[in-house]
Amino acid sequence: MAQNLQERVVNALSSIASPRAGTDVLNAAMVRDLATTVDGKVRLTVLLSPADDATIVRDIRQAVERVEGVTDVRLDVKDSSERATAGATPPPRSMANAPGGAPSGGRSLPVMDAAPRTQAPRGSVPAPVAYPKLGRIIAVSSGKGGVGKSTVCVNLAVSLARSGAKVGILDADIYGPNIPRMMGVNEAPRVIGDRIIPLEAHGVKVMSLGFIIERDQPAIWRGPIVMKIITQFLGDVDWGQLDYLLVDMPPGTGDAQLSLVQATNVHGAIIVTTPQEVSVGDALRGAKMFQRVGVPVLGIVENMSWLECPHCGKPTALFGSGGGQRLADELELPLLGQIPLAPNVAQGGDTGAPIVVADPRSAPAAALGRIAVAVAAGAPAVAGAGSPGL
Repeated sequence: MAQNLQERVVNALSSIASPRAGTDVLNAAMVRDLATTVDGKVRLTVLLSPADDATIVRDIRQAVERVEGVTDVRLDVKDSSERATAGATPPPRSMANAPGGAPSGGRSLPVMDAAPRTQAPRGSVPAPVAYPKLGRIIAVSSGKGGVGKSTVCVNLAVSLARSGAKVGILDADIYGPNIPRMMGVNEAPRVIGDRIIPLEAHGVKVMSLGFIIERDQPAIWRGPIVMKIITQFLGDVDWGQLDYLLVDMPPGTGDAQLSLVQATNVHGAIIVTTPQEVSVGDALRGAKMFQRVGVPVLGIVENMSWLECPHCGKPTALFGSGGGQRLADELELPLLGQIPLAPNVAQGGDTGAPIVVADPRSAPAAALGRIAVAVAAGAPAVAGAGSPGL
């Protein structure tokens, strides 16, 4: 029975085409370690190279799930360079002669970093590319996770859009792409010609790796692949003419931050922190990183500054107080604003309803609106960009 199931799985896989190889995924040696159990569980490994279409992983999973008798699918994605690993199980050969299915149609995006064949000489980093149609490119960053960086990014973008500006969000937090959920959109973007069409929500154009990969797919990537993803999101997405492109960065000072500033001219950075000293210390390092690579820091945003009692309105500083102002003073930067903590902010992030839309009269929404005005006033002018809208 298990053998019959494996035959059916192999037949299903033989119908999935690899656009890169011009054959099916089996003959392209993209599948290995295929195993089945008598109770219908299937496990297999998919080998991807940077040239492969990331959506082919979804096609493979769905094809196997549709096979009669399959009760569970476990799919691991690995670097195609591991194909040569000693002792690796050879990929199963197709047991059917049916031609491969149609390509998935998605844009080719990198999924796993392939080890470079040669070491690039030092000092060979390419010059940043200017994208005048993207307007003011502003990185929203933080020193550590959990401070509400993505929440701030989403609400700033929507605030700017509601003021009349043309705004996009590039979700560069490839290790935790939460922008799709926070904006309430999550589907594969269309591709017209060689251009990816961003999704749109609340008047903001959105592009995220979360639209491309499976929800449970971990991002195990090194620098070159991170650079390629960001470069594609900048150059291959049909953003149209923007006034602002807000880039939601992953926490810290790693590959994504360096890749962004190497890929294009970043016109400013916003550093998000909480009042807590642990957060402030990490945010300081994040701000220093941007300053060191020549990106002006527009200011500091202090999130979760206090909790207002719903009955009496009295503020309670759950995470201490004054941390954002102390950081701003140390860096000689403006404190763009303080955002109070409120349950409906988190609820809006979970349901795709940013607080500036769901409850525009609330204290957090008002604070975010003022921060948006400050960002618009402090962002440098860019040739070719339209009106800032605020």
